[in-house]
Amino acid sequence: MTLVDMKHGNKFIIDKIEDKQTRLQALRFGISEGSEIECAGSMPGGPVILKKNLQEIAIGRRTAEKISVKKKGMI
Repeated sequence: MTLVDMKHGNKFIIDKIEDKQTRLQALRFGISEGSEIECAGSMPGGPVILKKNLQEIAIGRRTAEKISVKKKGMI
């Protein structure tokens, strides 16, 4: 399951970011493997909006496809 599979309100944990460039980009946003995040929304064919603490971040769909997640409670 990747970020693009998440729906509004889903809470999840970043499982793996295997692509080095994607991992570096996510780190710039304060997101790393093990981070707990909430999906604040997504647009069909567009970005996925993530919420972490009080910050919202829009992640492009191509980048979001490279980030594996687990729904919170499925660990």
